[in-house]
Amino acid sequence: MSTLNLTGELERLIADIVGRMPEFSHIDPQRLLVCISTTRGGGIHGTYAKIHPLRFKDGGRSMTARRGRRTFTCTMPPVTHKGAEVLYIIYFLVPRFINLTLREKLITVLHELYHVAPEFNGDIRRFPGRNYAHGSSAKKYNALMATLADAYLEKAADREELSFLEGGMDDLRARHETIVGRRFPAPRMRVEPS
Repeated sequence: MSTLNLTGELERLIADIVGRMPEFSHIDPQRLLVCISTTRGGGIHGTYAKIHPLRFKDGGRSMTARRGRRTFTCTMPPVTHKGAEVLYIIYFLVPRFINLTLREKLITVLHELYHVAPEFNGDIRRFPGRNYAHGSSAKKYNALMATLADAYLEKAADREELSFLEGGMDDLRARHETIVGRRFPAPRMRVEPS
């Protein structure tokens, strides 16, 4: 039995996606921090992953916000990993994420990666309209991710690299003595009166 480094495997997968898929070629995997977070239940209902952009609109480090008559300056703290400033943190919620099918896991990974701004500036990809995160239809956004997942599966030369995505949490525990992953608290922005 072996140790499975879940975040290490997800990092390898993301690097492979970035290398194979032109839709994600703007992403520098070295500036993306992959982490896990624990869910209370193992069921598949709820959030599977979430991305935390570490900059504001158009890549700004700070932004001004108003609450009533008061104005505040919000600043994201810098995060570094292995000597590079991180622009995004992606959290995969386990065991919920792991208990999805392989294709659903890939769709989830691609869903989060597609949120990364094409400028790779720490902001998210912004669609026109009120729902700037997913565009006019979350259903269309998810359908695009399913299409991209199928395209990736066709391009993936070695399905062995995806073996960590096969089966649920119980299957992984049966195959590996220990499962480890990076945990990192979500950075808290500083809010100061202007």
